[in-house]
Amino acid sequence: MSGLTLYHSHSSPYVRKVMVLAHEAGIADQLTIVTGSGTPLDAGTAPIAANPLGKVPTLARADGAALYDSRVICQYLDDYAKSGLYPEGARRWDALTLEATADGMLDAALLMVYEWRLRPEDIRFAPFVEGQWLKIARSLDVTEARWMAYLAGPLCMGQIALACALGYLDFRHDARDWRATRPALADWFARISARPSMQATTPPPA
Repeated sequence: MSGLTLYHSHSSPYVRKVMVLAHEAGIADQLTIVTGSGTPLDAGTAPIAANPLGKVPTLARADGAALYDSRVICQYLDDYAKSGLYPEGARRWDALTLEATADGMLDAALLMVYEWRLRPEDIRFAPFVEGQWLKIARSLDVTEARWMAYLAGPLCMGQIALACALGYLDFRHDARDWRATRPALADWFARISARPSMQATTPPPA
């Protein structure tokens, strides 16, 4: 693979999804990595020329338009590498649903971070933050109750996305202690976190 440039941030869980897939597919060393990041208040070094939304990950291609949104990039790389991390048949829809759930958790977790990091203290809205956490908590509870048999199956993109979401909760919201009432999910996360792809993409200390 050549001509692929990934705009990357070590702290982005969406970037981590892409990188875990790339490691699992055996193509991580074929991506040119360029650091780029920003916030809604400051584009910083975000790849706005390639992605008008100014977000990472963005995948620039020599032979086509840039791709963005982690789900688009992951499906593209999975198709190119023929890694099978998006399964066929009925299991595919489960993988996509689990990935969407994990990404929704990440969206909520990131909004919590933005509320406390970017909004001036006198106009921060604690009920909004708690509302975002409730979305995450419900998703974690449903995963513990309904998805453990699926998580015991072959590795897929839904599992990768969930692992990256749980890793981000540890990274930014560790005080919430998501493991407290979800022992099966905590055990699964411990096992998948030991994979070389997860070890290679662990973000630096917050």
